Amino acid sequence: MAYDDGFRRTEAVQAVTARVLGSTGAELTAVFVPAEGGGDLQLAEMVGGSGVPYGLPTRYPLSGASPVATAFRTGVALWLSPAELAAYGADGSPLAAGTDPWNGAGTPPPDVSLAVLPLGGETRRLGCLVVVEPAAEAFDADRRHLLELHADQVAAGLEAVGARVMARTERRSLLGPGLDTLRGGAFTLLLRTGRMTADRLVLELFGIAPEQFDGRVETLLAHTAPDDAPALMSIVEPGGLPVAGQQLSIRIRRTNGELRWLSLRCRVLVDTDGAPERVLGVVADASYLRPTADEVSVVQRLSTALAGATTVRDVSRVVVATLRLPLAARRMAVAELEADRLVVSVLDPPEPSDWPAVWRAEWRSEWPDTSCQSMPTLESVLRSGHVALWPRGAALEPGLADLGPGGLAVLPLPAEGRIVGVCLLGWDEEHAFGPEERSLLTATAGLVGQALVRAHALDAGHELATMLQRSLLPRKLPTLPGGVAVARYLPATMGLEVGGDWYDVIPLADGHVALVIGDVEGHSAGAATIMGQMRTAIRAYAVEGHPPDVVVSHANRLLLGMETDLFATCCYVDLDMEEGIAWFVRAGHLPPLLRLPDGSTEALRIEGGPPLGVSAEGEYPLTEVGLAAGTVLVLLTDGLAESATLPLDDGIGRVRAALAAADPADAGRLADELLGGAKRRDDDVALLVLRYDGMRVRPTRVRWAVWRLPDAVMHARRFTARTLRSWGVTDEVDVALLVVSELVTNAIAHTQGEVRLDLTLAADRLRVAVNDASPRAPVKPASVDWEATGGRGLLLVEAMSASWGSVPLSGGKQVWSEISLPPGERPGGGGGAAGADAPSDGGQVR
Repeated sequence: MAYDDGFRRTEAVQAVTARVLGSTGAELTAVFVPAEGGGDLQLAEMVGGSGVPYGLPTRYPLSGASPVATAFRTGVALWLSPAELAAYGADGSPLAAGTDPWNGAGTPPPDVSLAVLPLGGETRRLGCLVVVEPAAEAFDADRRHLLELHADQVAAGLEAVGARVMARTERRSLLGPGLDTLRGGAFTLLLRTGRMTADRLVLELFGIAPEQFDGRVETLLAHTAPDDAPALMSIVEPGGLPVAGQQLSIRIRRTNGELRWLSLRCRVLVDTDGAPERVLGVVADASYLRPTADEVSVVQRLSTALAGATTVRDVSRVVVATLRLPLAARRMAVAELEADRLVVSVLDPPEPSDWPAVWRAEWRSEWPDTSCQSMPTLESVLRSGHVALWPRGAALEPGLADLGPGGLAVLPLPAEGRIVGVCLLGWDEEHAFGPEERSLLTATAGLVGQALVRAHALDAGHELATMLQRSLLPRKLPTLPGGVAVARYLPATMGLEVGGDWYDVIPLADGHVALVIGDVEGHSAGAATIMGQMRTAIRAYAVEGHPPDVVVSHANRLLLGMETDLFATCCYVDLDMEEGIAWFVRAGHLPPLLRLPDGSTEALRIEGGPPLGVSAEGEYPLTEVGLAAGTVLVLLTDGLAESATLPLDDGIGRVRAALAAADPADAGRLADELLGGAKRRDDDVALLVLRYDGMRVRPTRVRWAVWRLPDAVMHARRFTARTLRSWGVTDEVDVALLVVSELVTNAIAHTQGEVRLDLTLAADRLRVAVNDASPRAPVKPASVDWEATGGRGLLLVEAMSASWGSVPLSGGKQVWSEISLPPGERPGGGGGAAGADAPSDGGQVR
């Protein structure tokens, strides 16, 4: 039955398989692979040529100028017409006249064309596919595409069986699967109509009689194993948009019930406007992927277990439990792919010390949440969608090399036409990858990918929970001068995996930092929403410069004004990183814990107020505590210290015991040890740990009040110059004076009330800040013409500063500028007047 689907019929589509495999009896197809020693390319297998008076050489020197050696070295396919082939013979290559390049079988006729396609990638060249065609114009654009896809099939077969062919003198097949078993057919798909044209061998591989094929995708899908049908649909369904170079392995159910493995590769062709128009594809037998009896039992166990997995975490645990033992992997991770990030659902083993430093740096929750961009090799594998295996010593980035120093396998998990996740397996000892492992991984990839998608559909609550928690908690904590802060969050394992626990670390002005931990009542999406609002509000109040008790009081009034009956507990700490003085405010929350430098622990006695959102008259007193260098401060929520079977006092005692036994040198590991190994949690857990180290070189600060006089800017410049001289700063004095002039002028000209000048020398930066009573932020002009009388001030500040900006303060704002100092320009010794408010011109100091 014929259909006019608008597709331009080409000879490549009608007879590509015959031309590739030599079934017409008038051409040759051969595979050459590196011989032992690496000096030659050895003929591994040849198909076709029956009854023709010419053949191919059995060896090509790699150093020669033959088309085969050239394509192997360069990695670029060669498409030689008869004239171009004759030119190779004239330049002294192995095809030179007077030699016998055709193995004693005669000279090729003048109309023979030759195609040589390299097999493998840049990192591992496997050999070359050579095709001889008895035609002058044998390789048009479509045929080249199809031959390249066939070359990919041959390369996959070589790689799958680990075929590093040894040189032998006898002529016999050296390919693992054999070139003949890689025989395949071609199909075309017209994206506009969704109609397909498939040649005889494609239909034979699918077990469809030619007269029964009606050009519909559904006919192919009916013969596909149900678990693999979605993957095939993602490529061949009408209106689909396949990825260029996409490939997959599928199973076909034969009429006798036998499962047959096929490998499918395709390429998208575009029209003159660049829009996808057609898909060219090849389907080949992939019996080398057929699992052994042991592997079949593993796949069957995995399929049965996945059928009962209803959450993403359940799916991941099943995969680890089923595959790790048969593969004897040291490490195994299953992660979902969300945008450009890997969201890990299960690690085995779960201890952070067993995983690379890059992963531990992202360990802000129960598992890492890391960016694919930090591991470009992994990102490339996910784009290609192919199983990737790297032996010991492979050149990989640390995030992957440390994962499997003895060998690494990366298994992309496909579903619904996209990659939804990845499974990583690493070995410490040298691991040799065999074809059985590749076939097992290939067989399981589609199962796991489909199970992940199905789990999302069945567990919408879990998906909402993870999305809420990941978006509402800080992704990374800031780097602090004089200390290290780490945080952990664990969701509850009972009910909806989302709660109201939160933490935050907020850098403040003058070397201060705010540490916040809180817990909104309840265990629901509503509690998580209130949590996000409270965290944002407290951060805003803190950045404005309010004292700790005022910050908490404002948060209390805000929660009272919300349309909710929920309340929240909170502990807020304002820590001076220079002096080690901390001010605590507690609103119904657990007391903080301290680990002193001598290893002893204590629960701080902090005056407290009622929980937030309970009483409008609630008072929140301040408690001051001094911290010595080496002290560890721990803020926690009750989910860590209390449960249905653990009283609060006993839980606090258990946490203190773990804190005393932990090594504070590694704050991240200390936090992990405080969490313990409990797997069942009735409540979510938040933990914030700060190791206070003290600052080796403290910033030097002075403050000066600017009186509103006609010569106020002059006095500000004199005060700045005198201060910088006392600090030993000389090279950037003119820049600093210009910045002071502009900022003070703007404050006096455009605001009312008090103006204050702050100078801070820290490390290699000088910070100039001017505080005023106007909340309006300065606006930098988009452009200033030469006739304008104003508007250049902020442009000058921007040009002179390493960075600048403005922050809101209580009742006003601060405009600041940071100026880079040359290396080594630091205070000369005493600092003299730099450490205090020295008298200034006109007695204008407060």
